[in-house]
Amino acid sequence: MKVIKYVLSALLLAVAIIVDAQQLRKESFELLNLDYPGLEKVKTACSQQKWDEAAQELLNYYRSRTTITHPDIDLKNLTIPKEEQKWADDALEHTFFVHKGYQPSYNYGKDINWEYWPVKDNELRWQLHRHKWFTPMGKAYRISGDEKYAKEWAFQYLDWIKKNPLTQVKKEEFELVSAGEIRDNADNVRFAWRPLEVSNRLQDQTGQFLLFCASKAFTPEFLTEFLVNYHRHGEFILSNYSDEGNHLLFEAQRMVYAGVFFPEFKDAATWRESGINILNREIKKQVYNDGGQYELDPHYHLAAINIFCKALRMADCNGFRNEFPAEYLDTIKSMIEFYTNICFPDYTNPCFSDAKLGDYKAEIANYRDWLALFPDSEWIRYYATEGREGSMLPYLSHGALTSGFFTFRNGWKKDAAVMVVKAGPKGEWHCQPDNGTFEFWFNGKNLFPDSGAYVYAGDAEVMKLRNWFRQTRVHNTLTLDGRNFETTQSVTKLWQPEGDTQILVTENPSYKDLRHRRTVFFVDQTYYVIVDEAIGDAKGTVNLNYHFCEGTVNIDVKENVITTAYEGPSNVKLQCFPETEASLKEEEGWRSTAYRQRVPRTSLSFNVNKNNAEAVRYITIIYPVKDITKYPTLTAKFQNKGFDEKGVKVEVSVNGTARQLMSQLK
Repeated sequence: MKVIKYVLSALLLAVAIIVDAQQLRKESFELLNLDYPGLEKVKTACSQQKWDEAAQELLNYYRSRTTITHPDIDLKNLTIPKEEQKWADDALEHTFFVHKGYQPSYNYGKDINWEYWPVKDNELRWQLHRHKWFTPMGKAYRISGDEKYAKEWAFQYLDWIKKNPLTQVKKEEFELVSAGEIRDNADNVRFAWRPLEVSNRLQDQTGQFLLFCASKAFTPEFLTEFLVNYHRHGEFILSNYSDEGNHLLFEAQRMVYAGVFFPEFKDAATWRESGINILNREIKKQVYNDGGQYELDPHYHLAAINIFCKALRMADCNGFRNEFPAEYLDTIKSMIEFYTNICFPDYTNPCFSDAKLGDYKAEIANYRDWLALFPDSEWIRYYATEGREGSMLPYLSHGALTSGFFTFRNGWKKDAAVMVVKAGPKGEWHCQPDNGTFEFWFNGKNLFPDSGAYVYAGDAEVMKLRNWFRQTRVHNTLTLDGRNFETTQSVTKLWQPEGDTQILVTENPSYKDLRHRRTVFFVDQTYYVIVDEAIGDAKGTVNLNYHFCEGTVNIDVKENVITTAYEGPSNVKLQCFPETEASLKEEEGWRSTAYRQRVPRTSLSFNVNKNNAEAVRYITIIYPVKDITKYPTLTAKFQNKGFDEKGVKVEVSVNGTARQLMSQLK
């Protein structure tokens, strides 16, 4: 206890020294438009070179400013969750919450070491510089009135500036770190000043400014330090936007925040217009005509929706709504509809590519935010109110043909059967080589969850973990010799979402001399028949891969039958009928539910040796049941001999009742 008290005393002493040593930065006034309404006293003091008086008048102005609205901060109704309170308290001792994948948090030392890298995961290093604990410290200060949070925040803010100077780094070097190619020998500036992290600080410091501005630690001298540092951030982004993708969207949206929240800067209008222009341009480039975002990752699709919405809200509540055209809102709405269609009844999204498993409460909050933008949308109202108001979308199955996401659905409530298939064009960085994969939800449970993503980029050990989850063979699709696809560019041959038998036919040129055609039949809105055909001259072992959720899974190798025995009324029988002899092999199986969180699960492959140009073909029946004592007897066989470009014809039987299924392509 004495040691802890000593450490805390030492930290408070260091904080006091730093706060007392704050320097008034006269150059801050050169960054401001002193003719801006409300800055008259500041301008007069500056004209007389009374810098202390000018700084005090500037602080008085900001403390009393009411002309700017922040859509994310309501000072009159602040709350702080227990988790964030802990982050704030831990931060007093320099134990910083950096990433949920690394808990408990690491301590960065009495003399903060901003280059400390306990695990060589780039995300851990990058996200340290996002200062996620700063806003909780601000909430803790505002709610408690305890100056210790403000003093420590001011200390850490200035300490970061001192130890993380902006030096010249070529833009491409930031991208190398993003790809995991630069790690141990990377200069700190590549992490501290990567544009995405800079933009993150640019956004969050607007809220932190409001939270701390009234504190004693927020002195006139500190204000000038803050403004100089903040302006440096804005100018850096203006000259170092990422080339493309979600990073560019984040950076543009946050420049809108900067330009709108600090209109006193001479460059504020340039920042705001830059961000708005990029968003107006990129929403046309990054969003397909069916509403899908071009990274083809549900998590980043959702992020893109909220980026576009956040920028709009900041502009809207401060009088700049007219800088976003009507088609901007139309595109956002189409993105929301796309997302609604690929989600399950519990509001979670498929974990295709690098997507993370959604959170029910957070997803409901998203719909409520969207409803504020689209108050006349009855279907958004339905999902925002969990079905208490409004009306659901007026259809069930849905195809986004450009993005390549297809949903077979027999209902919108939790007892529904929902299969989402991913088979589209080549995606951007967060997309995985997984064309043809699917997830399947039935009666409250995701029975075939995707493997997801475990980590992003870092040293060799981290990249090994990342690359395992990116393998094609760990998705519900077909591979050759277990190798990753060489090409991901699926083409939709047929999409028929109506009738007793709904049909999808999609084809991917997976490998040199081997293409994969997958035909999915949704029969009587009850069960699924999947026909997989590996076509081409390539030789090797063709693998049909399936991955179940964790729990009890029974495997009958002789009959190629897999049945689940999960607790509750949601189970499935999968039976595969290969055209030629196949071996059933159990494989290593994992699924990631969040960053650095994974659970084991049953994975298997049906394997056929391909020694000639003849196609390898499989029929798989996926039959969900509520009662495991009522698994049906299944049979299936091909009716057409060999591969036919015009389609496939099969006969399936459930408990002795035969059914002919056929796809007819043009």
